[in-house]
Amino acid sequence: MATIKGWHASLTAEKIKKIFDNKGYVFFDGNVPWNVNIVGVRNSNPKANRFDDMVLVIYRNGRKKWEVRSYQITTDPGRYWLKKPMNVTGTAIVVPNQYRSIYKIGKHRGIYEALVQTGGPISVYRDSDMDEILDMEPDTVTSGYYGINFHKSGRVESTKVEKWSAGCQVFARASEFSDFMKLIKKSESLYGDTFSYTLITEEDWSIHT
Repeated sequence: MATIKGWHASLTAEKIKKIFDNKGYVFFDGNVPWNVNIVGVRNSNPKANRFDDMVLVIYRNGRKKWEVRSYQITTDPGRYWLKKPMNVTGTAIVVPNQYRSIYKIGKHRGIYEALVQTGGPISVYRDSDMDEILDMEPDTVTSGYYGINFHKSGRVESTKVEKWSAGCQVFARASEFSDFMKLIKKSESLYGDTFSYTLITEEDWSIHT
């Protein structure tokens, strides 16, 4: 797992729940084990191509004690796709929000198991100026089925995003992705095959805690 440092060190279940409460989001608990909350946290740095975000999985373990696992990811597209958009309206950047029951375990590009967008639309900004700065303008937002999946980058580890993400939520390390999927499968075996995703920002943490 990624090491939680600096302001990240205070990313506890209770503080994440406070952010959710302030935003009107649902926080999954029920005092039962393995009922996971999947939470992306976007770094405030607007320059693309770094794995400088994280995804948290927050849940009660088998003893019903809270655990927070942190993994190094990107919530943003890489430089390659920003400069060469797949969509004529621009490259997708997920809008921070809570997306209920839109993910299931499936095959990313038909190759390996991942979390794939199947159950509902997701909202994205469209960055169309083809530079390396992430533009998140409200008037560019569209919603739909865009194949915004959770998947790994390379076989071991990647340091630059480049082609690995055209908007997907992508893990820097294959080992962390494997650990993430084990938790997802454990939860699936108990509570069903749909998963929600909540994306917040570093600013949310500062404002709401």
